[in-house]
Formats: sequence, C-alpha cells, structure tokens
Amino acid sequence: MSAPAQPRERSFPSIEFTDAEAGAAVFPSSTSRRYSYYTPARKRSTMYEDVTVDVQPDPERHLTQGWIYGFGDGPGGYPKEWTVARSSNWHAFLDPNEEWDQTIYRNNSAVVHQVDLCLQNAKRARAYDSWNAPWLKFIERHLGAWMHAENGLALHVFTSIQRSGPTNMINTAVAVNAAHKLRFAQDLALYNLDISEAEDGFDGSAHRDTWMNAPEWQGVRETVERLTAVGDWCQLLFASNIVFEQLVGSLFRSELVMQVAAPNGDYITPTIVGTGEYDYDRDLAYTRNLFRMLARDEEFGQANRELFGEWMSEWVPRCLDAARALQPIWSQPADKSVTFAASLDAATAKFRSVLESIETEIPEELNQ
Repeated sequence: MSAPAQPRERSFPSIEFTDAEAGAAVFPSSTSRRYSYYTPARKRSTMYEDVTVDVQPDPERHLTQGWIYGFGDGPGGYPKEWTVARSSNWHAFLDPNEEWDQTIYRNNSAVVHQVDLCLQNAKRARAYDSWNAPWLKFIERHLGAWMHAENGLALHVFTSIQRSGPTNMINTAVAVNAAHKLRFAQDLALYNLDISEAEDGFDGSAHRDTWMNAPEWQGVRETVERLTAVGDWCQLLFASNIVFEQLVGSLFRSELVMQVAAPNGDYITPTIVGTGEYDYDRDLAYTRNLFRMLARDEEFGQANRELFGEWMSEWVPRCLDAARALQPIWSQPADKSVTFAASLDAATAKFRSVLESIETEIPEELNQ
C-alpha cells in the first residue's frame, strides 16, 4: 500500500486594515446603539421622531452628492420653490399630534367603530322616526351638501399636496389631514344611505342638486373649487385650514349643526359631525405649529407674516362672502336655537384667536 498523501498546504493572504471598513471610524456617538443624526425635541427621541425625522432626504443635511432622483420636466427631490414662504430650517417643524403610519390606522379605526355603533343603534331604535319634517329636510339637503365640500378638500387639496412639503414631518401631517377628510366625507355618505333606507320621505340624492344649484351653497362651492386651483402648497394649507375651515367649516359644523341638532330631537348627527370636528381640531394643531414657526423665523419671519396678510386679503373676503350666503339655512330647522349673527360672531372670534396664536395681524374685514 502506498503511503497516505501529505495534506496540501494552503496559504491565506494576511488581513490588512485600511480604516475603510465598517465600524472603523471613531466619533462621539460611535458606540451608541441609537441613531443620532437629529436632535430630539426632548431628552429622548419619540417613536414619531424616529420614523419621520429625516426619512425624507435633503441635500442640505445628508445628501452630499445632491438629489439622487428627479422629475423629467422639473427639479429634483422636494424643491423649496414650491412655496413662496421661507424658513431657515423647515426640519424644525414637528407635528404636535405625532402622527405617523400606525396612528393613522389606529385613530381612524376607533372613529369608524364609533360611527358604526352609532348608526347601528340609530336603526335599531328607529331614531329617525322621531325627527320633525323640517329637520329631516335639513339633513337631506344641507348636511349632504357639506359632504361634497369635505370630499373636494380631501381629494383636490390635501391629497394633492401631501408630498409637496420640504420635509417628511410636514408631508406626513398633510397626508393624515387628507385621510381625515376622506373618512369624514365617507361617514356622511354612509349616514345619508342609512337614513334613505330607514325613511321613505328622505331623498338620498337631494344633496347633489343642493350642492350644484342651491343659491346659498354656491359661495362655498366656488371657494372650494378656487382652493383646488392654488399651486403653492403652503398658501393652500393656510387658506384651507386657517381661513376656510374657521370661517366656513367650523361655522357650519360647530356653530350650526352641533348646536341645533339636539333641540330638533336628533342625537345621532352630533356624533357623526363631532368626529369631523375632532379631526379638524387635530389638523388645526399641526397647522398652527407650522405657521407659528414660519412667523417666528429669525431670518424670514417678518416676510412670512406679510405674506400671510397677502393671502388673507384674498381668502378672508371670499370665505366671509361664502359664509354669509349660507345665512338662509339657519332659519330652516323647526327649532332655531341659534341665530346666524351669533354663529358668525363665534366663528370670527375663534378665527381671531387662531391668528393671534400664529402671531399674524387681524384682517380689517373682520372689523366690518
């Protein structure tokens, strides 16, 4: 037998460290187990900050090579020129509601569950049978008409600008705003269908004719349609959430429907409309924070405040005209527990408070 073969010797190249390998660099936070590319608002970062701050790239912060993608017919990334408003640090904005993907589904699921239970209980108790005819007509025509305003703002205002802002924090808040509007418009549509099935005298299609042809709604309709034509995302957000929602939206929802429903024997509508008011309260909170930040900007604050005044000179008169055109519907419920003058005074007082909170001058039109 031949002797076993000797094992073949193998040679391996020696490892040379060049300090280019991952983990070689030493810096102040190199041993930290947490990302530290941004400064949290508080001592520790929140989940909201971890999933939104700097998720959207920005060449001024982390992309040393510039934008890595762009549009075929325009600039790359998220151009700041998409609004004439200016900020020395757009990334300073944080949503006080701390909205991100998970909260969208959690919060809207809770609201949908609440609305669904309310409508089920209303049908089970035959609550609509106790409504008087004028109130049934009011819900049929005017609450149904408001559904179109909500849907128009959702699809053609907030959805259209939900990626136009220069930071992920702004765009996430606007996207949630769009989801709120879409869901509320859907709630009103389902409410309309439920009453149509329960009450033979309820015309579930009357809202379309009201929105398209009723004189008292044409100012609101025109204003919503004009909003959809604004190209500047920041102006559109200001005109919608600060001006239109205060002088028209809250006027109709909070100062009319929420005030007169119960005296007319309706305890269902306030629950449905109350979800829309709750949504707007959250959306106003992030909007207020954004425009307060712009108004207080050390470099551009004065110019921004003047810009807000220019925007209001266009949208405040238009929204006031739309609001005053709605005056006839205040007299249509059988129980008229509030007057249009009192409702408008309450809405304008809240509008003044919002403007003061963002440190913007009160327009002269509110003093007339």
